[in-house]
Amino acid sequence: MDSLFISQLLVLAAAHFLAVASPGPDLAVVVKQSIKFGKRNALYTSVGIGSAILVHVAYSAFGIGLLIKQSPLLFDLLKYLCAAYLAYIGFNALKSQPNVNPDAIEGGEVSLGEQEVASKSFRLGFVTNVLNPKATLFFLSIFSVVVSSQTPALWLGIYALYLSLATMMWFCFVSLVFSKDNIRNKFLSFGHYFDRAMGGILILLAIKVAFSQV
Repeated sequence: MDSLFISQLLVLAAAHFLAVASPGPDLAVVVKQSIKFGKRNALYTSVGIGSAILVHVAYSAFGIGLLIKQSPLLFDLLKYLCAAYLAYIGFNALKSQPNVNPDAIEGGEVSLGEQEVASKSFRLGFVTNVLNPKATLFFLSIFSVVVSSQTPALWLGIYALYLSLATMMWFCFVSLVFSKDNIRNKFLSFGHYFDRAMGGILILLAIKVAFSQV
């Protein structure tokens, strides 16, 4: 019997990797955090994204998410909340001014006065992922196809833990790559232009989310 659940986990792992590695709001936010604020903040954001996966798994496993998928009103509400949140982040980035200290660029981390607190970085990642309707549809689809109604709570817990940790690890890897001094300094040399570009990307993602269909 365990072989069945192991095979389910392998299918979940493969599908999850393809989904998490694809471009989207989570990736855009982590890259922005890595370049703008450095490794520490980006890692907290990555942990927030990974923690949000537990929310998706929970409502998918207990069938609550099916109500969201079958209710146009609830799904639209989720879409518009996500779009508004991404647009809010994007518009703030568009207002960025050329105020980066060259010494901070060379040091690899911006000054403590410019760093976001850990809780804010965590919350940014958590909310971005929880409100992402594409994540909702992914978990509803994969759980309805792969996970059996007879799957024990223990194995559901294992699935949830794996998916959460795998997501954290992937975005922590992205954080470490983009916060490397040689990569980060190239982006920071453009200063506010990079922020504005990321703001534009986030706004485009907000529009895409707002007009997405079930």
